[in-house]
Amino acid sequence: MNAELIWPAALSLLLVLGPVSDIRDRRLPNWLSLALLLLGLAYGYSQGSFATLGWHGAHAAIALVVGMALFAAGIIGGGDAKFYAGLAAYFPLGQGLTLLLWVSLTAIVAIIIWLGMRRILRSSPIDKESLHAKFPYGVAITGGGLWVAWSSFLAA
Repeated sequence: MNAELIWPAALSLLLVLGPVSDIRDRRLPNWLSLALLLLGLAYGYSQGSFATLGWHGAHAAIALVVGMALFAAGIIGGGDAKFYAGLAAYFPLGQGLTLLLWVSLTAIVAIIIWLGMRRILRSSPIDKESLHAKFPYGVAITGGGLWVAWSSFLAA
C-alpha cells in the first residue's frame, strides 16, 4: 500500500461519518470536527515544515471565523461551521477557494436533489420547525472535501 494513500483515505473515513450523523440527527459531533482538525494539521506538518503547518492552520482559523459569522447570522449551523473548519485544516490556505468552490457546487447539486426528494415524498409531511426540515449541509461539505482531496492526490 502506498504510504501517501493513507492521508486521503483517513480524511475520507472521517468525512463520511459526518453526513451519516447530519442526515440522521442533523448534528455534526464536535469530536469529529476536532479529529478532522488534528488530521489536517498532522498532514500539513508531514508536507514540509512548520511554515506549511501554518498555512493549514491559517486556513482552518479563517474558515472557523467565517463559519461562526455565518452561524451567528443564522445561515448555517454551528456544527457545519466547525466541520468545515476541521476539513479546511487538511488543505493549505492557497487551496481555500478551490475547497469553497467544490463544497458550494456540491451543495447546489445536493440541495436540488434534496428538494426534489422532499417533493416526491410529500406523503410524509415534514414540520417546518423540525430539524429534518433543514438541509444537512455536512453532505455538501463532505462531497466537496472528498472531491478536492482525491483530485489533488490523483494529480500528484
